[in-house]
Amino acid sequence: MTNPAPIKVGLRIDVDTYRGTRLGVPQLLTLLSRYDILASFFFTVGPDNMGRHIWRLLRPKFLRKMLRSKAASLYGWDILLRGTLWPGPIIGKKLASIIQRTHQAHHEIGLHAWDHHKWQIHTNHMSASELHAEINKGYQLLSTLTQSQIHCSAVPGWRCNEATLEQKQRFGFRYNSDCRGQSIFIPQKNMAPQIPVTLPTYDELIGQQGITHDNYNTEIIKLIKPHQLNVYTIHAEVEGIICADLFEDLLLQAQQHNIEFVPLVDLLDKPDTQWPIDTILNLETPGREGWLSQQGSAVSCQSSK
Repeated sequence: MTNPAPIKVGLRIDVDTYRGTRLGVPQLLTLLSRYDILASFFFTVGPDNMGRHIWRLLRPKFLRKMLRSKAASLYGWDILLRGTLWPGPIIGKKLASIIQRTHQAHHEIGLHAWDHHKWQIHTNHMSASELHAEINKGYQLLSTLTQSQIHCSAVPGWRCNEATLEQKQRFGFRYNSDCRGQSIFIPQKNMAPQIPVTLPTYDELIGQQGITHDNYNTEIIKLIKPHQLNVYTIHAEVEGIICADLFEDLLLQAQQHNIEFVPLVDLLDKPDTQWPIDTILNLETPGREGWLSQQGSAVSCQSSK
């Protein structure tokens, strides 16, 4: 009797900050090597100004999320203050060797952002030329560091709009991962495919509906289904540092459930012209503050349930 094919789960690793690059990425590289896993790393390479999010504490929904996820201990106080009392460091220049080591370990390398904070807060207000400049600065530095073309990207905070998609087409990305959803699709004819994230992140689930640190991995495993798209996002700042043991336990549980983590590009199993065309909608999402980009048909399916 032949063993069933493993359930493939695209493993997306977002690297948002200087701290996540310096401490989280090396830890994740060690863990992934131990279990012979390759993943997709999406790097922020410009200034780390994440501390400028602190003004959002005035918003009740954001404050509740920060308290529920214990953000100060989760991310570190240096992240919460970075770029406020002093200029944020250029991550790709200060920590070039770590990004290069990730590339040399044969992980897929993608662009997350130049300035993560600026993108997440101002993307809807930037002109086409400003959007292009932000993408181009990150693309050029990351290409220089890896000495190779960058084939994929994923916007910070799942915040994407039509103007962003148009600018991304100019860089020839093989695919993008800019939204949440349930299946691979093309947002407009002749555009690169979108590989949406299908599973919730740690900070979205923890503290909600009885989900704790102890049962979090069990919940994630339950949400992974055969015969459908499964894409899971972790953060170097979380699963690479304070939650590294939790992430290793997830890797062990995945093995026991015949789950195989793979780079996102491995999920593109047919030509681009065969993916359906779908829409991207910007909507409020449970567990997060503000709007997120979501696959239109996935929203329709949820609304009809």
